[in-house]
Amino acid sequence: MTPSRPEETALHSPAEQAANIQRIDWTENGTPHSARWLSESRAAPLRICIADDTVSADQAFRLACEGTALLWRGDFNNARQLLQAISRRIDRKPRKKTPADADPAAGFHAHRLAQSQRARTLGMLLVPLDGDYTLPLRRAPDVRSACLEALGPANGAMIIPLRELLGIIGAHEWRRKGVPVAALGAAIHPHYGVFSPVRGEYIELVSTAPLPAPLPALAFDIGTGSGVLAAVLARRGISRVLATDLNDRALACAADNLARLGLSERVELVRTDLFPEARAALIVCNPPWIPAKPTSALEHAVYDPDGRMLKRFLAGVVSHLAPGGEAWLILSDLAEHLGLRSREALLNLFDSSGLKVVERLDTRPTHARAQSTDDPLHAARSREVTSLWRLTPA
Repeated sequence: MTPSRPEETALHSPAEQAANIQRIDWTENGTPHSARWLSESRAAPLRICIADDTVSADQAFRLACEGTALLWRGDFNNARQLLQAISRRIDRKPRKKTPADADPAAGFHAHRLAQSQRARTLGMLLVPLDGDYTLPLRRAPDVRSACLEALGPANGAMIIPLRELLGIIGAHEWRRKGVPVAALGAAIHPHYGVFSPVRGEYIELVSTAPLPAPLPALAFDIGTGSGVLAAVLARRGISRVLATDLNDRALACAADNLARLGLSERVELVRTDLFPEARAALIVCNPPWIPAKPTSALEHAVYDPDGRMLKRFLAGVVSHLAPGGEAWLILSDLAEHLGLRSREALLNLFDSSGLKVVERLDTRPTHARAQSTDDPLHAARSREVTSLWRLTPA
């Protein structure tokens, strides 16, 4: 069918606006409808139309590119296939070849812009959710448990981009199955919105780096995320670990994983910005590696504008170290190869923070993208090294 005429959307009451709650209004078969907008990465679309199994991929792609969202009323599996068809049409556009001497930073920002535009277009295919997270489409899976885990209790009828719903379903599977971590001999179960420890090389560095002597009685894990590094420190014999984070999802995820590993009594979770009110003989931090703007909640674990967390960690770590203590900074040099930060700038940050380098332990990434020549950032990724910097007060 030809999709229905687009309807304009609007924010509702001042209270909803103050709580950053958006709603979508539309007319369907002459009847007005309203639902809560569910997306953590983008605002509600300004125009919406109704679509079903008879809409063609070309029609859907054209409308999405023009900024009109399609609210799906057909078969769920057909919706997934339509999303894939839109993705293929986006990818048909020839990728510009980057000259060998091109500015890597410009190439990175162009890649990020293309990613953002791609996500915006794919985010225009929407699906409804009932007040109990039931997906009212033919052949739809039961997504209630996955949505409850990711989003908390339901609150009336909702509309969500299909792409984000598929992400929630995928996160539910990751959480159920877990991610094997060799250094623990066990799995870590990431929650929705919390970075998954799929890149094992940085965990291996923390599991093998020489601990300060004598063995620290207390260590900090700053920005704990899934709790994987706090667990590694506890397994290495440190009797007490304070693991900090400001993200409530991360704290809940870490608590779950530490309980699964039997480490809840040795690792205390603290909701605070960076450092707890104490001093430790070992302070570990794995900050976001790329000084750039994140575009979703999950990207905050990878992208940090201007490297703010890195700078704040280095500026404050000396005042939280116990006498004779060490700070371990885990950092990839990918930003250097992308032209976003120089090695000199990093070393200057150490100096200005009153820190000296005791040792640098390096490893190469083993994930698939590091070897993929199809990756637009392959030139930088192929040279990436992840380092654990052992730092002490100068």
